[in-house]
Amino acid sequence: MGDKTQLLALVLAARFRGRSGRQAVVLGILAATLANHALAAALGAWITGLVGYDVMRWILGASFLAMAAWMLVPDQPAAEGVRPRFGPFLTTLVSFFIVEIGDKTQIATVALAARYASTAAVVAGTTLGMMIANVPAVYLGERLLRRVPVRLVHAVGAATFVVLGLLALL
Repeated sequence: MGDKTQLLALVLAARFRGRSGRQAVVLGILAATLANHALAAALGAWITGLVGYDVMRWILGASFLAMAAWMLVPDQPAAEGVRPRFGPFLTTLVSFFIVEIGDKTQIATVALAARYASTAAVVAGTTLGMMIANVPAVYLGERLLRRVPVRLVHAVGAATFVVLGLLALL
C-alpha cells in the first residue's frame, strides 16, 4: 500500500507504454510475486515446525504490529534514468522479485505461512493482494496519486496491520 513495489509498477508502466507493455508489466508482477511469495511461504512453514504454533502466534502478532509502524515510514522511489536491458516482462520479473526481498509483503507472507497450514492458500492470498495493489498502479497510477494522498494510503495500511496484529494476539 503505497510502497516501493507500487512506485516500481508506476515507473515500469511509464517506461513500457502501450497496451502490450502494460500487459507484460502486469504478467511480470504476477510471475515475480508468485515465485517470491512461494519461497517466503515455504520459509514460514519451516519456521513453524521449528518453534511451534503458540510461539508463532506471538511472533505473527508482533510482526503485524511492527509492520503497522513500518507502514508509516514511506519508501523512497527507485532510481530513475536506468535503462532496462531486457523487455518489459523480464525487466518487471527480475525487478519485482528483487524489490520484494525483505519487503513488507514478503515478511507478511512468511508470517502468514507460519500461522496457517495451507501454504498454497497463503501464496494465493498474498499474490492476489499484490495484484490488487499493483495492477491499478500500472493502469491508473498517476491519476490516482493526484487524488489520494500517499500519507492516507500509509495510514490505512498501518491501521489494517494493527487490527491484524491485535486479532492474532487475542
